[in-house]
Amino acid sequence: MKEELSHTESLKIINEMIAEAKNNYEQSGSFYFLLWGWVVMIANLGHFILDKYTSFEYPFIFWLLTIPAGIAAAWYGSKQDKEAQTKTHLSRLYGEVWAALGVCLLLSLIFMSKINYNHSAVILMLAGVGTYLSGRMLKFKPLIFGAIALWVAAVVCFNLPMTDQYLVGALGILAGYLIPGYLLKSAGK
Repeated sequence: MKEELSHTESLKIINEMIAEAKNNYEQSGSFYFLLWGWVVMIANLGHFILDKYTSFEYPFIFWLLTIPAGIAAAWYGSKQDKEAQTKTHLSRLYGEVWAALGVCLLLSLIFMSKINYNHSAVILMLAGVGTYLSGRMLKFKPLIFGAIALWVAAVVCFNLPMTDQYLVGALGILAGYLIPGYLLKSAGK
């Protein structure tokens, strides 16, 4: 004999699945915001200091930190996917948003000469989009405020010499990724 769920039971199961998927992405979300926040802030500051205050020929050397960070993020994401008990449309969408933005970030770096080396401003704008959408999907206001901070930093970067954009980029990442990332982590999300 086939058992049928009542309307209330069905809604309860659906709500539990959505809450579990949301919790999975809130927990992993803080990891990504903190990982990339620290890596990008350190790379921006290192690049700024070397470019502004030394004659070192390769101030972009700090950006090599993104390679092990990318490997760590991929490993962590793979591990999270395997451990996730529930995969919902929301959880897939969250990952797809950041994957699409990652492609855009990469393209802006490849073609930075075509955008007059204003890649910092473009990257901050794109990071703001991902942060804003994450904040809306997770219903977490600090991420939305973080996105606004990233967009403000992007506007400032468009109006500064390239070297100074790295300092503003570091401040934007602090306000847009690290502060919301730690708030997300402390909220148990």
